[in-house]
Amino acid sequence: MKSETPQDLLPKALTRRGMLRGIGLTLAAVPLGKLLVACGGSETDDPTGGGTDTDAGVTDPGVWATGGTAAMTAAASYPDPFAAGIGTVCALTCESTLGPCYATTVERKDISEGHDGLPVRLAFLIVDETCKPIPNATVDIWHAAPEGLYSGEDASDFCTSGDPVARAARWFRGVQTTDANGRADFDTCFPGWYSSRTIHIHFTVRVGGQEFVTSQLFFDDTLNDDIVNHQPLYNTRGARDTTNANDNVVSAESVGNYLFATQRMADGAMLASKTLIIRSSLANEQCAIPGGGGGGGGGGGPPPFGDGGMGPPPGDGGFGGPPPGFDAGTP
Repeated sequence: MKSETPQDLLPKALTRRGMLRGIGLTLAAVPLGKLLVACGGSETDDPTGGGTDTDAGVTDPGVWATGGTAAMTAAASYPDPFAAGIGTVCALTCESTLGPCYATTVERKDISEGHDGLPVRLAFLIVDETCKPIPNATVDIWHAAPEGLYSGEDASDFCTSGDPVARAARWFRGVQTTDANGRADFDTCFPGWYSSRTIHIHFTVRVGGQEFVTSQLFFDDTLNDDIVNHQPLYNTRGARDTTNANDNVVSAESVGNYLFATQRMADGAMLASKTLIIRSSLANEQCAIPGGGGGGGGGGGPPPFGDGGMGPPPGDGGFGGPPPGFDAGTP
């Protein structure tokens, strides 16, 4: 059976360019299920997504915002998701595939380039296995747009579907450096889905220009289903074909350790946070995420193109390019 590309999943009556133009919709309210906090442990959140909705209401407490990062009108008052601490036991964040969709990155906090979508503040805390914060580490992230396409002319055409708008853009890619407390934030939009993968965000953490971990993070499936099935802009593409339970990169048993903790903010944006635990030395052994076996594309990912002759992108914005062991397998 022919493998599907991100573009194959778009409705036939809706073109890629039309998808990108179809912005400015108002999102509907659907309660969320319990979400996991992943830093080697878990806890339950309010089913509606967070505890800050009693602030002066910029939007209805049960409604996700739309309009991209410009809708983050209360960002200055977002709570510190790490204020309660992370405990004294820090298990390593394990490795996962880089995928073929890595491309030239840009140093910036807002990585949306004005793209529409549900606005998200991503908050990362970088610590070592002794739970000590790591300042001056770089966090490099990339993910698909709401319509399921990656950006960049130096990404594989599988990732952009060769779409000229996606190829000309560099949205949803960026690098930030951790502060003295080991924290780095990004403003973005909730990722879209594409065939054979659950919704995910790629990241690489480097210290002193050296890669310490490259992996992927995920969202709770109840949250994914809420957004994909009910929120305008995301709900035009139909139900996704892959969930956390049958993804081909992460196993259902281990995905709980790689979930963002999420809250809905007073302005309707999402605050998603994650503590990443890296090795204190590259001499220390690294672990690998237990892989899944579902997702339609099998363990090797959807397209059988190996590295497609792509190789590392020609530029990297000065952040070291693709991590060692560049793999153009599962995106």
